[in-house]
Amino acid sequence: MRLAFILLLAIAILHAQKRPVTHEDIFQLKRTGEAAPSPDGKWIVFSVTEPDYDAAKTGNDLWIVPVDGGAPARRLTASKGAESGVAWSPDSTRIAFTAKREGDDAAQIYVLPVQGGEAQRVLTLATAAANPKWRPDGLGLLFESTVKGPGKNPGKSTARLYDNMPVRHWNAWLDDSRPHLYVWEFGWTSAIDLLAGGKLVDSPGFSGIRGGLSSDTSLQAAWSPDGREIVFAATVNKNEMMKAETETHLFRVGRQGGEPAQLTQPGHSYTRPRFAPDGKAMYALEDRTASARHPYSLTRLARIPWPAAGTPRVVTAAFDRSVSSFTISADSATIVADAEDEGFSKLFQLPANGGPPVKLFEVTEGGYSSPQYAGGKLIASYSSSTQPAEIARMESNGHTLLTNFNAAKLSALDMPKPEHFWFTAKNGKKIHSVLVPPPGLDKSKKYPLLVFPHGGPNAMSADAFSTRWNYHLLTSPGYALLMTNYTGSTGFGEKFADDIERDVLRGPAREILEAVDAAAAKYPYINTEKQCAIGASYGGYLMNWFNGHTRQFKCMVNHAGAVNNESQYGANDGGLSRELRMGAKVWESGKGQWMDQSPFRYAAEWKTPTLITQGELDYRVPAGESLMTFKLLQRQGIPARLMVFPDEGHWILKGENNRHHMTEVLGWLRQFIGN
Repeated sequence: MRLAFILLLAIAILHAQKRPVTHEDIFQLKRTGEAAPSPDGKWIVFSVTEPDYDAAKTGNDLWIVPVDGGAPARRLTASKGAESGVAWSPDSTRIAFTAKREGDDAAQIYVLPVQGGEAQRVLTLATAAANPKWRPDGLGLLFESTVKGPGKNPGKSTARLYDNMPVRHWNAWLDDSRPHLYVWEFGWTSAIDLLAGGKLVDSPGFSGIRGGLSSDTSLQAAWSPDGREIVFAATVNKNEMMKAETETHLFRVGRQGGEPAQLTQPGHSYTRPRFAPDGKAMYALEDRTASARHPYSLTRLARIPWPAAGTPRVVTAAFDRSVSSFTISADSATIVADAEDEGFSKLFQLPANGGPPVKLFEVTEGGYSSPQYAGGKLIASYSSSTQPAEIARMESNGHTLLTNFNAAKLSALDMPKPEHFWFTAKNGKKIHSVLVPPPGLDKSKKYPLLVFPHGGPNAMSADAFSTRWNYHLLTSPGYALLMTNYTGSTGFGEKFADDIERDVLRGPAREILEAVDAAAAKYPYINTEKQCAIGASYGGYLMNWFNGHTRQFKCMVNHAGAVNNESQYGANDGGLSRELRMGAKVWESGKGQWMDQSPFRYAAEWKTPTLITQGELDYRVPAGESLMTFKLLQRQGIPARLMVFPDEGHWILKGENNRHHMTEVLGWLRQFIGN
């Protein structure tokens, strides 16, 4: 009994020593990049970013750790320039990567012996190199570089001229740059441009695959198993985006160049091709082209026989979830994929020829992404709201962390684990929500509630880590945080995600408000008299809708939220997809959802004080939307504050900007619901 008392006392003291998080705690945590396992399955190379509020002082180097966990991770590089795109040589002795080092005008390809030696630049390019891939025999490399076109401006004019959309993407104006593929062999002084002068690369609809926050594109190229060909993915009709949904297709081209041959047909898009180790098949992610009837579709996994090619066959047809990424076992018999599923990112296993996926194990905390085979072992990235991403080796019922760079810092922070719950909405749907308790929770007390619906809308609230809208930073003043996976959320089946397309705001908003009632009934410590709502992107769109349809919030925070369907359509970087969602052409007055579910139409009912924040370089939800929201609030004498970042886009990413942003957010909340 005495020992048990001592243990309980020690736990109580340890908990008492923990403190709520600060912005500095979250922003300065080390960030682990995606793992690159060696072909022999013994080693993993990955990047580690050490952030600093002064971007010039931020560090980014490569590290290596054994798959068996027999030794701690060690640093491989220590240079000023960040390394990216790590690729192992087939014999597991060297890695290739890209970096802009001293003397480089642009990022170049370097090769480094992993067991000792200096990295050597393999050639010098006028344009930046990216995504190196070793030829299967180890004698050459494949890589990408973006080639800028001649442009259309005479003399020194700074005008931008366009004949077709798109003209902007996320946070940048587009130019006539196009990605090219290059092959280089050791001993060569220059590389071969595989696409130069071809019909495909010069066609007006050609582009690489855009992703992340950048306007940069990638062709996601892969060597064929015999090293004689390259398969890549490319957009083929970007210039038609205002009359048709754009599609990406797979192409094959010989390693000496020539005109690429298209492997896939219209009606679907294909990305991220990968070959099975036995060389008998290629796999790629497949998305059905959006239509007025079904604007949303799951991302499925398709198999294409090789080298014969032919019609892709979906191997996840029985799986009502989207495949995020996948890996293939060394014997080519098994595929492991990660997918969102009911509030978690989980790992699923299925036969390589197709069949029902089976969960590797149940997940009750955090989530997994980017699975990869490392020999006979499976590795992945693991993260949760209390654990930034680290590299983990999968075990029979969970994982073993191979890296844990932030353990000491995290041990001092009070970061309660999120709780998951379900309720049945009035429309009959079962709705999942996540509740993050306040730090130092005393269930005999009452705590204000933050309602924080996710953006997207095709996304999922989960037990996940974020440096931008960190759950525990938001709750640090003593708030509870509620996140609801309303209709439109991913991870709950294709129909559930697609249903939002016919009811873009009204239905999801009702479900979120019903979730507040369900949470209050389940967690009596929630003070429903003190509620504020926060939303970004689609979540900000919801904030503007809430303002015209409910009085239950003491205040709101609206980041990059659309207010007028018509004006956002006219100025943003999108194409036909908004028209499909709204159910009519924008000029067809009274049809579809354009007017009925446009928040500014209900501005006469607005009453709630709102903090509006916006990146001026945001071309997804352009700054005019936030300006209009601010003007509508000001016109009616409703307390409002506008915060604009001239050097940020859709996300507030720079250290000092992000810190200032969250200081304003927390200050606004304290003003209306205290702490």
